[in-house]
Amino acid sequence: MFDLLALAYPWTLVLHIVSVISWMAGIFYLPRLFVYHAEQVTDPKTDEMFQTMERRLLRGIMNPAMIATWVFGIMLLLTPGIVVWSDVWPWTKGASVIAMTVFHQWLAKRRKDFAAGQNTRTGRNYRMMNEVPTLLMVVIVASVVVKF
Repeated sequence: MFDLLALAYPWTLVLHIVSVISWMAGIFYLPRLFVYHAEQVTDPKTDEMFQTMERRLLRGIMNPAMIATWVFGIMLLLTPGIVVWSDVWPWTKGASVIAMTVFHQWLAKRRKDFAAGQNTRTGRNYRMMNEVPTLLMVVIVASVVVKF
């Protein structure tokens, strides 16, 4: 099995990177939709439009991309010679990916709040929360590239 993972490594890496890019695009865009939804929605048709956009982004792009990121990431972890567990970087990357997943779940909960008509956060709150994935992304990329 490990020999197969070693042979598939370049394609696994490609699929992991593509999945991460897709996931991050959604992670950056959904809070921005929440900003507009919280600040500009006054009529039911606009509210329905935002809810449709948010649901489709989360379910159609973000959830599958997150799952693919995890699957291909775990495959990379299992590939012989890729991770040196005595280094710090796999642990900082892993902790940051778990934090990104928690943030993803937080966004999913906020979408349900909008759908139920129970959003209590302002556009400013969502703007500030949109910085969380940026910080996590910096830690993840620095961990992998610098391998500190």
